[in-house]
Amino acid sequence: MTDETRATTDLPPAGTYRIHPEQSTVNYTGRHMFGLGTVHATFRINSGQFHITDPTTASSVTVSIDANSFTSGNAKRDQDVRAAGLLDTATYPEIAFASSNRRWDRDHWLLSGDVTAHGVTVPVEVIVDRITPELQGIRVQARAKHLDRYAFGVTGAKGMVGRHLDLNLDVYAAPDE
Repeated sequence: MTDETRATTDLPPAGTYRIHPEQSTVNYTGRHMFGLGTVHATFRINSGQFHITDPTTASSVTVSIDANSFTSGNAKRDQDVRAAGLLDTATYPEIAFASSNRRWDRDHWLLSGDVTAHGVTVPVEVIVDRITPELQGIRVQARAKHLDRYAFGVTGAKGMVGRHLDLNLDVYAAPDE
């Protein structure tokens, strides 16, 4: 572990940090057309917080994502993804993450937790790549790789929509006052 790596992943001071949705993004990457193409899209964050404790053993993270905000730049695709055959955002408007554990692994924080989407809760691991001070808060860059949409019961459009997806999070949070 280099000093530069450690400096960009140190936890901020203890406290509660509220996520600012307007300064945060969730980027989606998945395959389509029998794996021949790549789809890039975004989701909006509704709300969330980082609760940092000292010692850090009781620290936690929660995030709520607006499932209906899926935007890929292709209106027909976006409508299809939001529809009942895939995300069914009318029935399941939120995608939620809640951490249950965190640990240091060589050069990253790993957050174990649960994602609830499409009415199904699945354990996931989020890799925190960077935590940096910014303005009056912190910016956290993290990722969840190779999530299996079938595990969430999202099984429509097989072949046309890839089974696995990656999420990259760029989140700004400021101390709760």
